[in-house]
Amino acid sequence: MPVCLDAAGDSTSFSVLDYGAAGDGQTDDSKAFLEAWNAMCSSRSTDIPIMVVPEGKTFLVKPVNFYGPCLAKNVNVQIMGSIIAPNTIKEWEGVDARWMAFNNVSGLSVSGSGTIDGRGSDWWNNSCRDHPGKVVLICARSSTRNSMEFQNCNECHLSNLRFVNSPQVHILVYQCNGIYIDGIVIRSPENSPNTDGIHIQAVDNMFIQRADIGAGDDCISIGDFTSNINVKDIICGPGHGISIGSLGMGGTSSKVENINVNNVTLTNTMNGVRIKTWEEGQGYCRGITFEHIRLTNVQNPIIIDQHYFCWVAGCKDLPTGTHISNVTFSDVMGTSSTPVAINMNCSSAVPCSEISLDSVQLVSATSGQKVTTNCKNVIGTATGPIQPIVPCLTNKGSLKSTCSTFRCAVTGFGFGKTP
Repeated sequence: MPVCLDAAGDSTSFSVLDYGAAGDGQTDDSKAFLEAWNAMCSSRSTDIPIMVVPEGKTFLVKPVNFYGPCLAKNVNVQIMGSIIAPNTIKEWEGVDARWMAFNNVSGLSVSGSGTIDGRGSDWWNNSCRDHPGKVVLICARSSTRNSMEFQNCNECHLSNLRFVNSPQVHILVYQCNGIYIDGIVIRSPENSPNTDGIHIQAVDNMFIQRADIGAGDDCISIGDFTSNINVKDIICGPGHGISIGSLGMGGTSSKVENINVNNVTLTNTMNGVRIKTWEEGQGYCRGITFEHIRLTNVQNPIIIDQHYFCWVAGCKDLPTGTHISNVTFSDVMGTSSTPVAINMNCSSAVPCSEISLDSVQLVSATSGQKVTTNCKNVIGTATGPIQPIVPCLTNKGSLKSTCSTFRCAVTGFGFGKTP
């Protein structure tokens, strides 16, 4: 709970400098950040209290938890300067896995022109994924280091900040309702392991818009128990694309529905738009729309995979599976860097149903080459123009390609025919 009730009084502005922060990039300013937060969170001001991280300075901050609830209905954190994390794995020993976490706060706005630098290179160089034989602190899934987390928060906004070089996930939103993310920039190297841009889980009512994300994993990933999510006006690349999942790991029952992904540009990514579930999973993923998607040199432009990661223990096509249904891909255009542009690998026990393709036009990124489709255990429809042909879907309209800006190989072929 917040402290310093008497000290906060009627103040509205709480600069971390006033609580002892040095801002020299070397002194540990964690205590000053916590004291400024506690004072702001305890303010009785009738105006919106603001915690200020001033511009022109760099603040070294070790893992901190900012707890609510706050006394004011709305509180702001204004980040204008730079915040940097500890630089080595050793400096994280014995401390919380989360770097900056907001817990149980409502009406919070975190904004500004500042930079959040996770300085994650030491973590990447010792990751389990890339160095499976190493026995170091990071080689444990429980030691995930994320840059910023929101947990049990309601009606909160995050806007205009720049996140770089997170040890792993840049922004995690968990068990929240009514979260708005707008205008952020995320940058980590393409080869930095598990550095998702934004991961959300157990979240209802969330809006993400105008984000520019380049990372070493999913630009945006949507996890279990998530509903009513709108993702709009996103630039993604490099990275692993926009993903729902993975869902159902360890046989868990998933509940994911009402997800809309609209107006996304993906460039040089491993995947485009993707749904991925584990064979042993249960539950459902339904009411999903991907629309107005533009892709350039993407390895897997459209992918539904109900056998995610099964190659590790051997794919068995189990009698279980997360039921994927009512999924629409509409106005998807661009180039594939691999021969299979549309890959829908669904379960024979729990087939994908109500899958709809409407005006999907994908061609090879390499001149003179064609792209194909892999389609297993899928029930649904296609409304043209469609390229490449998707044999397992029922044709509801013309397949004639009209993609004048791409090198189209199909002009009026029916399903099951080879151009």
